[in-house]
Amino acid sequence: MMYYINIDKMINKTNNILVTGGAGYIGSHIVEDLIKEKKNVFIFDNLSTGFKKLINRKANFINGDIKNINFLKKIIIKKQIDSIIHLAAFLNVSESQIEKKKYYSNNVSGTLNVVRACKNSKVKNIIFSSSCSIYGNVKGAVNEKKKPNPQNYYALTKYKSEQIIKTYSKKLKYNYAILRYFNVAGASQSNNFGEIQEKYGHLIKNISIESLKKKPHIYIFGNDYKTKDGTCVRDYIHVSDLSDIHLKALKYINKKSKSLILNCGYGRGYSVLEIVKVFGKIKKNLFYSFKNRRLGDVDQVYANNKKIKKILKWKPKYNNIYKIIQSAIKWEKKLYRNK
Repeated sequence: MMYYINIDKMINKTNNILVTGGAGYIGSHIVEDLIKEKKNVFIFDNLSTGFKKLINRKANFINGDIKNINFLKKIIIKKQIDSIIHLAAFLNVSESQIEKKKYYSNNVSGTLNVVRACKNSKVKNIIFSSSCSIYGNVKGAVNEKKKPNPQNYYALTKYKSEQIIKTYSKKLKYNYAILRYFNVAGASQSNNFGEIQEKYGHLIKNISIESLKKKPHIYIFGNDYKTKDGTCVRDYIHVSDLSDIHLKALKYINKKSKSLILNCGYGRGYSVLEIVKVFGKIKKNLFYSFKNRRLGDVDQVYANNKKIKKILKWKPKYNNIYKIIQSAIKWEKKLYRNK
């Protein structure tokens, strides 16, 4: 009896996926969605900014640091990894302006380790977590052709990492998707995964924390930016929509054997003051006040997302700022109950 194997299906299948930073806010969502698609997922995280409670029990957890290239390479070879979703990075913009060596070592040298560890392995796809901050200050919606102009050190580390991903793709023959995140917020639909880290100073995380207080007080950093109301303007994307983008991007580059760079945002800019006022409709006794600007913050940046909609046929499901804030608050309540 003869058996015929569909080689095309074998080539297009992604079996073993490594998620660096998979115990973090965004990584845990992506891991959850990959597992729903019955992927064999390996989380690679040193838990410096990740959390044990965000580790998906159905995934394979490896306590590892991307700065240790030998261990990373050993895992990639041993587990026969064919795709990597690289999220592991330090994210605090203000901190990056002060601790530049720390950010270069982890974000840039760490990314270099990730790609070098793929040499002589089965890795054929890399998804890289980049940032809209590489664009700097932008008037109007920014598209992917805009020349990067990073205004803070965190943004610079992301830009340098993008260059590494692109350069080594030719040498090591992998496909890549560079995903430039705009401001990520909200919690998973299951309410099993959300943002825990407080030190990044993310606006909607701060709002969620204040929502639990009888007299919430929101500090707005800077009211003298060149925007309509003087506060920073950002494009907020729900974390569940962002996770969906990763899965679609992975399928695309694997099937088409093409690389791409995509903006991940809704294409709508909200000022900090606008967001605070939306929260004020949820929490009536809200009080807010202004403080000095934070180091490294730019005036405004929001996405032109025509490319991602066209190429990935992406249709956001949670494009509603009110619902984004509500899901974040719901997650914060759960965190508080479980303390």
